[in-house]
Amino acid sequence: MASGNGTNFEALVHACRSGALNGRVERLVVNNPGCGAAQRAERLGIRCHTLDHRLQPSREALDRALSESFQDAQVDLVVMAGWMRIVTPVLIAAYPDRLVNIHPSLLPSFRGVDAVGQALAAGVRLAGCTVHLVCEAVDSGRILIQAAVPVLDGDDRASLAARIQVQEHRILPLGVGIAAQRLRDRTAAGAARWRPADPPSG
Repeated sequence: MASGNGTNFEALVHACRSGALNGRVERLVVNNPGCGAAQRAERLGIRCHTLDHRLQPSREALDRALSESFQDAQVDLVVMAGWMRIVTPVLIAAYPDRLVNIHPSLLPSFRGVDAVGQALAAGVRLAGCTVHLVCEAVDSGRILIQAAVPVLDGDDRASLAARIQVQEHRILPLGVGIAAQRLRDRTAAGAARWRPADPPSG
């Protein structure tokens, strides 16, 4: 899922194609027709589905359409790679512990919009980014991986955001891999708890 330029989306595609991430990007969904992410999908040969939020009657309706799109593609994990919309319980319930987001701060600090601006305003010397699972409270789900980025003298939003983005491209595939492993472990544990009855002897 992407709303803007799509650099994190492309980083995921390259990680999968290089073998760094054991997976495959099945589909990109964008909410802004013609955005940079959609153009990247075309160049990379990834199927792109546009769901313009302005044409949906509610956030819940948008999330139902998103869920249907992902179910149609039979995806295992959903990644919010620069999705600039708050998702509702509709999508979260459809993909529990399978909805991954990247946020440009060291959570739990600076949740919500303009995290980079928040960090600069607070005067912190260390910023960064976080890959986490999505829950109903914004930017509050289980943290999967983080990367720290120093705040330099003279930094503004653009310069700090650019250095944070370099780390986003590095840790997003790692975070997706961690989420996938957690899903595999949970599936294996469930299978281990259920065993068919032994056949009768003799």
